[in-house]
Amino acid sequence: MSTPTASTRPATARAPEPGRLLSVEEVAARLGTTVRFPRRLIEERRIEFVRIGRHVRIAEHVLAEYIAACSVPAARPAPQLRSVAS
Repeated sequence: MSTPTASTRPATARAPEPGRLLSVEEVAARLGTTVRFPRRLIEERRIEFVRIGRHVRIAEHVLAEYIAACSVPAARPAPQLRSVAS
C-alpha cells in the first residue's frame, strides 16, 4: 500500500490568519458594553468566535466586520422649509 503524495492528498482549506484574538472582556470594553452582551452574541451564534479549551476568543477582524455590519448610515437631512411670511 502506497502513501499518498502531495498531488493525491485532498486539498484542505486553510483558515485565514485571525490576527489578534480578543477576550470577551476586551470585546465588551471595545463595544462599551458589559460582558453579558458579547456572551449573548456568542450564545446566539451572531458573531464568529474561536474556542480554545475553555476560553472563548473573537478575532479583531471579526469584531470590526460585526461593527461594520451593524452600522447604520446617517440619513439625509430633511430639506429646510421656508416659513411663509404672514
